[in-house]
Amino acid sequence: MSGKRPSEPGPSRMGKRGKKEVVAEFSDAVTEKTLKKQVAAAWSHRTPFIHAIVVDMDPFLHCVIPNFIQSQDFLEGLHKELLSLDFHEKYNDLYKFQQSDDLKKRREPHISALRKLLFEDFRSWLSDISNIDLESTIDMSCAKYEFTDALLCHDDELEGRRVAFILYLVPSWDRSFGGTLDLFSTDEHLQPKHIAKSLTPSWNKLVFFEVSPVSFHQVSEVLSEEKSRLSISGWFHGPSVIKPPTYLEPLIPRNPHIPQDHEILYEWINPTYLDMEYQAQIQEEFEERSEILLKEFLKPEKFEKVCEALEKEVEWSICGPPNKRFYERAEESQLPDILKGCMTLFRSEALFLLLSNFTGLKLHFLAPCEEEIKDKTETACAAGSTEEGTSHNPLESTQLAISSNSQHSSEQGDAAPGKETTRKESSVPTCQGELRRWKTGHYTLIHDNSQTEFALDLVLYCGCEGWEPEYGGFTSYIAKGEDEELLVVNPENNSLALVYRDRETLKFVKHINHRSLEQKKSFPDRTGFWDFSFIYYE
Repeated sequence: MSGKRPSEPGPSRMGKRGKKEVVAEFSDAVTEKTLKKQVAAAWSHRTPFIHAIVVDMDPFLHCVIPNFIQSQDFLEGLHKELLSLDFHEKYNDLYKFQQSDDLKKRREPHISALRKLLFEDFRSWLSDISNIDLESTIDMSCAKYEFTDALLCHDDELEGRRVAFILYLVPSWDRSFGGTLDLFSTDEHLQPKHIAKSLTPSWNKLVFFEVSPVSFHQVSEVLSEEKSRLSISGWFHGPSVIKPPTYLEPLIPRNPHIPQDHEILYEWINPTYLDMEYQAQIQEEFEERSEILLKEFLKPEKFEKVCEALEKEVEWSICGPPNKRFYERAEESQLPDILKGCMTLFRSEALFLLLSNFTGLKLHFLAPCEEEIKDKTETACAAGSTEEGTSHNPLESTQLAISSNSQHSSEQGDAAPGKETTRKESSVPTCQGELRRWKTGHYTLIHDNSQTEFALDLVLYCGCEGWEPEYGGFTSYIAKGEDEELLVVNPENNSLALVYRDRETLKFVKHINHRSLEQKKSFPDRTGFWDFSFIYYE
């Protein structure tokens, strides 16, 4: 395999039964006493040190040992054993790669020898230079990253983890192949900002770093379709350290609807969706599935103008931090009128009521609550009215209200104060929304502070022609604490996705990989897609 030094005899010794026992030894750099003292001093004083072992503080403390194992024969044997293992796909919001079973109890000779070397001899050396009382806990596995695989920004912090390590067993590797270990700088809130340093994998290179609240890193997407990025990684465990308080991001403001009558609906929306009977059908399906996709939602001429404006007239800014999200958000105050108008549509009183009709949720005071629906249904049943053509749909009274909702809204505002008014004002429906651009490398992640509450998600997709699910960029819904997907919403042009989620449901937008560049073959000027993303609360 290219990129490796010529093979040389590896150490071995006779076992109890006369069998040759494989032994792993690390490089002379690790055993050299003077060098060990220098590395320990650099670690203790947090100062850079460049020698056969590299210690660096930018952006956080990490070390590199270029030729960690002495014997190339041993490495060849180890590589062969690792490739013979069973690998399982690991897939969620944070990563996509293949991982072996736990190497803690594997009996293959080279794997066993490396495990002994790492968690006995090297652990002792590492304890000395770091002044951390590292435990004998064995925590190691083998990871294989292939084309489009990635591990996104995270800090590795879990109870007991003190030092993370990665031993690379890759062929000759170039940075253009991706798969780099990217280290992030942090801001005043200890949140990751941007990539400050990228370490390119190479055969027999060991990288290790102290796990801390600022040890944010990622494995960048592998871009080579031929080469596989193989590594052994894990953690040395030790006494837990005191963590700083968790930073909580400022809450995104939620606002009630904008007073806007039904005319805005007729101006923007496909007339099919304004038909009362069709709204009832939509609601019936939505109440059964808690989700629906409404195709060709905007009028064609409006949608065309929206897409034209998105192509050229928008100011975008990066939305982070990268351990939670990475995409571009439009600067709303600078939007052209056509896009401002679309944002107004989704915030309008008329749309709040229309969404109530689509979903059965009480997003407008004219929409009936569950108790009212139940009362009306029971009243209708008690009356025994079964005349042909008579409707007992409990939504009938609200379906006709779009044309007169502004009048009712003003009447409610003029009502005398009292218990009923106070009750309604305490639960005024609200929304929050943004216009987003999605390109290669963008994503959102589930994180510790992800909000879990009852909410209606609305997304209108634009510029998705030729978009394939394998590119990523779809929205995935999962149950809290689980990786299994409950629902996947794929981007589809001029389609309005509505999804109702409860307190046990989380969502993320899957990392957009480099396959997405294939979109350029059909649409040379297209680099991803856009969406209008809103969340509504009862």
